[in-house]
Amino acid sequence: MTPDAIEAAARRLDDRARRTPLLSSPFLDAAAGRPVLVKAEPLQLTGSFKFRGAFSAVSALDPSARRHGVLAYSSGNHAQGVALAADLHDIPAVIVMPRDAPALKIANTRDLGAEIVLYDRAAGESREEIGARLAAARGLSLIAPYDDAEVIAGQGTIGLELAEQLPEGATGDVLVCCGGGGLTSGIAVALAARRPALRVRPVEPVGFDDVARSLAAGRRLCNDRVSGSICDAIVTPSPGALTFPILSRLCGPGLVVSDDEALDAMAAAFLRLKLVCEPGGAVALAAALYRRDELAEGPVVVVASGGNVDPAVFARALARI
Repeated sequence: MTPDAIEAAARRLDDRARRTPLLSSPFLDAAAGRPVLVKAEPLQLTGSFKFRGAFSAVSALDPSARRHGVLAYSSGNHAQGVALAADLHDIPAVIVMPRDAPALKIANTRDLGAEIVLYDRAAGESREEIGARLAAARGLSLIAPYDDAEVIAGQGTIGLELAEQLPEGATGDVLVCCGGGGLTSGIAVALAARRPALRVRPVEPVGFDDVARSLAAGRRLCNDRVSGSICDAIVTPSPGALTFPILSRLCGPGLVVSDDEALDAMAAAFLRLKLVCEPGGAVALAAALYRRDELAEGPVVVVASGGNVDPAVFARALARI
């Protein structure tokens, strides 16, 4: 993964992905005890950053392979990104999704034209095995959710935008909602090339902090569970084989927040920025608000990664105001 790969992805995404704004609020600044700048990826197509990586990967496929269609496995945001990217290329998409994924994400993926194959992750069914069988039977190209070079490159375009949007000489921490590490590693590569004074920090939910623990241990570690957090978008078994070396080389220590803190951050984003975030898309803001003693001095940049939240969960967050 190189800055050149991210630049190439940015050219393919030109006029496709939205350039999302940096938002701020004096109320958030006061709560965090420092200036907070929020990169608003819930405003991206399909409601999350995942469209960037999905379109980057689909557009990079050899045309002869691409015409057979693509396959992905995802709890919802990557699913929607791949579904839309496939639709824009006029090719079929098959998405393997857990039965307990948020209903909104399953419905949105289906409405974008993808075929949905549900599996029971709590019972131990393997999405990778299901996907491999489907890909072999139908000649589909796998678009992995994070451990794919072109997906990482697409997510890294957020880092290019941040480098252009932030003031000259900006320093401090860039907090990124982190699952398998595709978003975090892509942004880290882009900023290391463009803004090396900024330090990228992955943020995860309690109980699913495999990246934070892996960075501390110097080797890839797994979570004990595959479900059980409201932050479904970033619940992954372990850091990726491609992403972890990048995270180890370029990122600072991981941060961990609770589900309740994620809900509070969702409420704060809505109340102060008028921005809808899902729990997994709000953990970086939660870290800015509740882990201030673990952050570098000065302003903090937060990547709010997605806003595809079921109404009941969103109501639960707003009830905390």
